Amino acid sequence: MHRFTDKIVIVTGAGSGIGAATAERFAQEGAAVVLAGRRLDKLLQVAAPFDPAKTLVCQTDVAQRDQVVALVAATIAKFGKLDVLVNNAAIGAFGAFTDATMEEWRQVMAVDVDGVFYGCQIAMPHLLKSGGNIINVSSVSGLGGDWGMSLYNTAKGAVTNLTRSLALEFGGQGMRVNAVNPSLTSTEMTAPIEGFAPLMAKFFERIPLGRAAMPSEVAAVIAFLASDDASFVNGVNLPVDGGVGASNGQPRIGAG
Repeated sequence: MHRFTDKIVIVTGAGSGIGAATAERFAQEGAAVVLAGRRLDKLLQVAAPFDPAKTLVCQTDVAQRDQVVALVAATIAKFGKLDVLVNNAAIGAFGAFTDATMEEWRQVMAVDVDGVFYGCQIAMPHLLKSGGNIINVSSVSGLGGDWGMSLYNTAKGAVTNLTRSLALEFGGQGMRVNAVNPSLTSTEMTAPIEGFAPLMAKFFERIPLGRAAMPSEVAAVIAFLASDDASFVNGVNLPVDGGVGASNGQPRIGAG
């Protein structure tokens, strides 16, 4: 498939995990891809197989508004337009709420919420001009609460509802805004969790498919939402969770 031929796509947090897989998916489908992230070495490694004429690497900290302004400006300077923005960059936070510091709170909000706000607002004029769309990477943690993840829950809940609000505000102007809400996905962020077998066993009890998602599986859903195949999909927070959301929360009873 080449659903994104002649399309220009920005992916933040593109140096690893879901972001890297998403950049790869768009490149495979014919897009020119702008890879943004804090770690230049990682971005260059992901971008190495891409067509240089259709690739731009921008070292960017999305928590810094001026750097997001520079990212969008560089995109327009090189490619002349913008069709898709994927706000993927995020950090996690784990621990008791009473132990959280203001520094930790501000760090999570700066990356996970401010970064999405900056990306949406700064890219908006260009996306309205092209009739483009935004895909925010939220989380199942933005649809419900978790034990010991209050900061992350708050941040991803904000992304979830910002997605809905922008879809309402800009849908009438021909621009769509959607989000994906993955559950446990094998990335650098989740590596410490995946190395703890007892905790993983508990995860797998709750995931009907019995495993973590692969970044490429989330990237495929992002690409769908960004494509014309989803031309009438707007304001959706789409769980990519292996069936976690199908449960009412009660424990497994009997076989299966």
